Amino acid sequence: MSIRYCVIPAAGLGTRFLPATKVLPKELLPVLDRPVIEWGVEEARAAGVGIAVIVLSQGKELIASHFDRASALEELLARRGKQEALEQIQRAQQGMRYAYVYQGEPLGLGHAVLQAEPVVGGEPFACLLPDDLSHAATPVLAQLVAAYEQLHSPILALMRVSREQISRFGCATVAESRGNWHRVIKAVEKPAPDEAESDLAIMGRYVLPPSIFPAIRRTRPGAGGEIQLTDAVAALIPEGEVWGVEFEGQLLDVGTPAGWLATQLTLAPSSPTFAPVLEQFALGKAHEGKQ
Repeated sequence: MSIRYCVIPAAGLGTRFLPATKVLPKELLPVLDRPVIEWGVEEARAAGVGIAVIVLSQGKELIASHFDRASALEELLARRGKQEALEQIQRAQQGMRYAYVYQGEPLGLGHAVLQAEPVVGGEPFACLLPDDLSHAATPVLAQLVAAYEQLHSPILALMRVSREQISRFGCATVAESRGNWHRVIKAVEKPAPDEAESDLAIMGRYVLPPSIFPAIRRTRPGAGGEIQLTDAVAALIPEGEVWGVEFEGQLLDVGTPAGWLATQLTLAPSSPTFAPVLEQFALGKAHEGKQ
């Protein structure tokens, strides 16, 4: 079965970006010329997904508004001949439909994903955390979907990190490898560095079967007192194979102010709009240094 749905959890409060996110959801903060969450939607579309299921919380309705058609604005831009701006605001609707579900309480990522069950139903689905932005020749989610199409098993995105960093992520223990595909035999959320069994971190991209939903319902609060998606995935391992893709490229952190700034600086040099700005800034700094 092809992957039609991508669940995008966007219910977090964005406290690390306060006061900027007091009213504006952090997912609408811009990375270059478009909001963070739109980068995620474009990655899902590039992986062949046609329906984005966005998990919201109360007060984050602006995200739904962003993806609604803005007919009056479109007509105004067309009338004024602003074709490029018109195409930019229409891009989010092309080849993608949207559904919205709500997480009433902040009970963890697993709980957020569970809210999508009434929409996704009995189909396998992708899941993408918008706090990580794909920077790869083949988008990271597309790499996972390609693996799923051959393996028909749950697929996790894996990245090697230092022992000091592993406590920030889920950790995957693997037993068998086929190139950069690894069969996962154990998954632990945020292990202590001296307890981690590998350096493979579970990152914010997944392809999951519908059996993840009852697994989440059986999952008790874990790390941080929250219902962790990693723990629910671990519960699937005795039922069948779970695989991870040690993906090519990068997932850039846009979930912290420092990571958000670093992402801008990483992407701007390849942007026709922003590269000249950086070059001009560098020239100005060089000129100042000579004075």
